[in-house]
Amino acid sequence: DWSFNPYGPYVGCTDGSLDYIDQLLDWAYKYNVSVLFDIHAMKDSQNGFDNSGKATHLEWTSEFNVWPEGETATFLHWPIRAAEWMGTFDKETLTYPVINQDNIDHALTAITNLVDRYKDHPAVLGLQPLNEPWEFTPMDELKKYYWNGYLIMKRAAPTWKYVMHDAFLFEIKIWGGFMDGCPDRALDTHIYQAWRSPSSRVAFYQEACSWKRRIAEMEIAFGPVIVGEWSLATDNCAMWLNGFNDNLPGYPVLPCKFVTCTDPYMGMDQPGTPVDPGQPYRGPYGSGISGPVWGECPVGRDWIKEHDTNVTAGMDWVHAPPEAPPGRDGTDEVMTHLARKKISAFSGVGHGYYFWNFRTDLPEPGWSYLLASERGWIPRGSFETDHIQNACRHEDGSEYKCVARRRKNNEKYVRIQVVWALNKTNPDADYSYVDDLSGDALYAEADQVYNAFWQANMLNGTTCDFAGTAELAFSDDYEEGDDEFDDTWTPDDTGNGEDDETVSKHDAVMTGFIGLLVGCLIGFIIAMKSSRSFNVAVRRSVMPSSVKNSEVFTSSNSLLGSEKMPMIV
Repeated sequence: DWSFNPYGPYVGCTDGSLDYIDQLLDWAYKYNVSVLFDIHAMKDSQNGFDNSGKATHLEWTSEFNVWPEGETATFLHWPIRAAEWMGTFDKETLTYPVINQDNIDHALTAITNLVDRYKDHPAVLGLQPLNEPWEFTPMDELKKYYWNGYLIMKRAAPTWKYVMHDAFLFEIKIWGGFMDGCPDRALDTHIYQAWRSPSSRVAFYQEACSWKRRIAEMEIAFGPVIVGEWSLATDNCAMWLNGFNDNLPGYPVLPCKFVTCTDPYMGMDQPGTPVDPGQPYRGPYGSGISGPVWGECPVGRDWIKEHDTNVTAGMDWVHAPPEAPPGRDGTDEVMTHLARKKISAFSGVGHGYYFWNFRTDLPEPGWSYLLASERGWIPRGSFETDHIQNACRHEDGSEYKCVARRRKNNEKYVRIQVVWALNKTNPDADYSYVDDLSGDALYAEADQVYNAFWQANMLNGTTCDFAGTAELAFSDDYEEGDDEFDDTWTPDDTGNGEDDETVSKHDAVMTGFIGLLVGCLIGFIIAMKSSRSFNVAVRRSVMPSSVKNSEVFTSSNSLLGSEKMPMIV
């Protein structure tokens, strides 16, 4: 908002920035690209994220770190994050007892200035007055702000579209019927899988396709829905994804790949650049780790081809190193499937979708539309193809079921989750019978409870996880498709179940061993035929008396001797 209504430290700091927006709009019009404005930053932050312009709250904790090398710069952000655009946030009640109307009016002024400047530009599609307000935003105040922003926009730019973010609450009870009858309004939701717990590939596929029904339900209750942000990332490895030198506590969940850091896109005169390959991870240090280490930057992790007997719920990629061994990389297959399913889900019933982002500084195809297209994950040209239109055929046909994981020491936790799911469905019933179940009986009950709960609640975002005790499996109605990808790692014809490189190494070892044996045999034969002392020594040491003077060792046609070899007394 500071570009259109400067305040505080931004006064004079962003002079000339609008000239770049003018140029961008002209380029967009030239190449027939529409532009949707989205105001990302609000005074005092609407979500506490750094992408709001201010990472609030932030506490420096350096004074507690005087060992081992003197004071180390550290800070705390995620555990104490807050958003204060709307007012003063009470962390005890998770409410806003005091509303800051001055901040809200400041944002409305920014909307007025933006619309007045660009209302006649032909490249502009519309306006989103606020990016990602957090889920604790007071809904009555947020809806009032959305109403006022809509009226400001429509008075000056009556043909613009008006898009409202759902505040991470994509729920019909909140948005159903809101602004009903008003033209050109849409609801925006952001759909990412980078923050979800590691799961099998089919769990990612199912969740992606489930959005088709969720979007359809909202389209009926509210109206047009767009997916304002989505990506193909299935991990949280991208550098600074959760803030500069910071991360959500516990993230990234799995080890990440590292590549040589690129030069800064803003030029080599930026502080701390270029990245020094002779230095370890540098401060200041947040509550998590994300940053360059010895000149290497984190970029993601590979998917692994699963064993052919464990494809549906295979978790090999979770236990594998972040960079796939040769012959085991399944990333292209998984990402292509995932892209097709997401595009199928978003385009089937919704009103549009924007990939985040167009390009990235580091090679991150999960976050870069350009790189994802180059890898073939996102097809170029029309999306009206069978591979995309029918990508969710298994998921739409309910060809998956949610079942309990059969693994050692899992029964205790399965009982806990079964009782939890039953209580969620009917909290007044007695479920003590679950305590008496064990083995196959317990797992059979869990299969039924898990699947019923998942099927009933998947539209609300429920996944088949149940604290790690469940997994997706093919239902009895599953039919194999005709996809061109072999998404599994199939053992080779020798049945040893190892990849091509491992097999080739074994072949090389065996070839060398056989060659050694053949060489030794040839050398032995030559020595037996040409060396009297060697021939006599072998016959005396290892041959029984009855064959020591056999023609095998003393005749002219012998393989292991000749007529020159003496008789042994």
